[in-house]
Amino acid sequence: MSLVTTEDRGAVRIVIYANPPFGTMTAAGSNEMYDIVVSALADAGVRTIVITGGLPGIFIRHYDVGELSVMSDALADLAPPPPRRDPGPRTPGFLDLTDLIAAADKPVIAAINGLCMGGGFELSLACDLRIAGEDVTAIGLPETRIGIFPGGGGTQRLPRLIGEAKALEMILRGLTVDGPGAHELGIVHEVVADPLARALEIAAELTTRGAEGLAFAKRLTRAALDRPLAEGLADERQSFLAVMRTSSAREALRASRAPVEIQQA
Repeated sequence: MSLVTTEDRGAVRIVIYANPPFGTMTAAGSNEMYDIVVSALADAGVRTIVITGGLPGIFIRHYDVGELSVMSDALADLAPPPPRRDPGPRTPGFLDLTDLIAAADKPVIAAINGLCMGGGFELSLACDLRIAGEDVTAIGLPETRIGIFPGGGGTQRLPRLIGEAKALEMILRGLTVDGPGAHELGIVHEVVADPLARALEIAAELTTRGAEGLAFAKRLTRAALDRPLAEGLADERQSFLAVMRTSSAREALRASRAPVEIQQA
């Protein structure tokens, strides 16, 4: 049974995760979603990706604790393997999936339509925009409650969103917040009655923008806090000249010689 399905709405590809009855992320689910996102990124007809949950009241509940327990026992029982010069091909896992989403050259939006915990929350943190439902009851990183800590990017991406102090409080105490609480902290960008419908509205808006301009903007903004200002500015200036050479930018500029319409944040 497939754990991930897709649906196209024009130039938007909806990626729907479901693992009944609990909606947990698994190795199999990670691999399926990885392949689906790779396919969407390679498809020129897809301009934006929206990820949402396929079970009522669940985005992604968390990473499967049973799988983590098996991994823990295996690591404890086996000596570390010697390093290999050529590890050969391997199956991509959850960490590869989150890195792929974060580095994607197309916008990725999380439509958080229910429980969004642990690995599910970490996957949403890798997305560019997060839209949560008003009725979402729990968003957070509860890993310290079971003796571990967020290992899918949570300790790195959450502080970049809400600051070190709040991130430490959430992570150390394993706290969760509801949809409105997540918006108040700055974890999600909007809280609405129908997060998928709103995500599709934003995705449709983004499809009207030049693909190259969005790709450059995403890459530069994501790298901004990880390097010196002078290095970022130099990259921005070179990238600006590069995007100005693209046909999408030239066509948009010619069509927009009138003053740009103001859009409220």
